[in-house]
Amino acid sequence: MSTFTALETSIYLLSRRDHGRFELLQKLKSKGYSEGDAEKAVQYCVESNYLNDLRYAQSQVRQHVSKGHGVNRIKQELSFKRVDEELIYRAIESEEVDWFELAKAVAEKKFKGKKASDQKEYAKQVRFLQYRGFDFEQINYALKADD
Repeated sequence: MSTFTALETSIYLLSRRDHGRFELLQKLKSKGYSEGDAEKAVQYCVESNYLNDLRYAQSQVRQHVSKGHGVNRIKQELSFKRVDEELIYRAIESEEVDWFELAKAVAEKKFKGKKASDQKEYAKQVRFLQYRGFDFEQINYALKADD
């Protein structure tokens, strides 16, 4: 274990990028800090507003949107990182994104504006957009024949 305290390590990690509460706790434990020390450090960071799950969720939403991910994928990723469902909802709402247009832009980039030639190709396009986190309405909008 290093000579740094759990708090010093927390502040160092948070100075590099935002982390979620759960993520920071896991990192501290993986670095060999006890559960108690890690919890105290995380709590101090929360109270000092160095660590804020809403701010973290908002930055993650922006990052995912820039990668062309839809709401379902974003929710799944943030849930996996144990961000509170209410905070996920608030973070997504705070980003003013037209999910239909994002899905269309992602489809145009991936498929270079070419419509599916058959059912098999269409199903492949649908699966790609589902994997990216778009719902069926958004996918239908993105792949519809008339622009």
